Amino acid sequence: MRLPGFGGWHEDPLWSYIYPWLVEHPEVGRHVWRIGTGSDLRLVDRAAAELGTLPPGARVLDVPSGSGVALRGLRPGQDVSVVAADISPTMLGRTRATAARRGVADQVSPVVADVGELPFADGAFDLVASFTGLHCFPDPRAAIEEMVRVLAPGGVLTGSSIFTDTGARFEPLRRAGARAGILGPMCSSGEAIRWMRAAGCDTVDLQLHGALGYFRAVRPGTGGTT
Repeated sequence: MRLPGFGGWHEDPLWSYIYPWLVEHPEVGRHVWRIGTGSDLRLVDRAAAELGTLPPGARVLDVPSGSGVALRGLRPGQDVSVVAADISPTMLGRTRATAARRGVADQVSPVVADVGELPFADGAFDLVASFTGLHCFPDPRAAIEEMVRVLAPGGVLTGSSIFTDTGARFEPLRRAGARAGILGPMCSSGEAIRWMRAAGCDTVDLQLHGALGYFRAVRPGTGGTT
């Protein structure tokens, strides 16, 4: 049974308004985020900051783009190509608005896409970002396989997710999110690490912080952003 007033990701869920508001208003958001998830909202900014270190010509995939939280790390005039992919056209509209507000619209191309079957060639991107997305996907393993597949040799997969092995304290959060239709089956941090390695990443770092884990994985080879 889905909780009323929330909606799934194909629709326009209430959470899609709350989360970006918390990120954009850190003086309040970080306290609410810590109470709800036990994590530090500043870790999102630190992870997204990697986009701002990329050289001109770098290719980035942000999936799911949601309201464009990952674009916080992108700099105007950086000359980076970002494909913002999401299954929801509504979310992509918010990504466009965020890109325009931050002065990076010329570097962002919105695309409707399913992470389980990405419409991109193997090795198409130097960096794939997936912030608070893995826990939403109906098949997290297939999503990881696809995100790694489109990474170029030396490319980086970075992001964050709610994981199932973060303790009983956060079980009500996971259950409520599933009932609201905004969380999928999810996975444990150990499963995510194994799947990233099996998909072709030789270096995987995943740190749990409250209900969430922040990961960074590297596909072996030369090139990419490492």
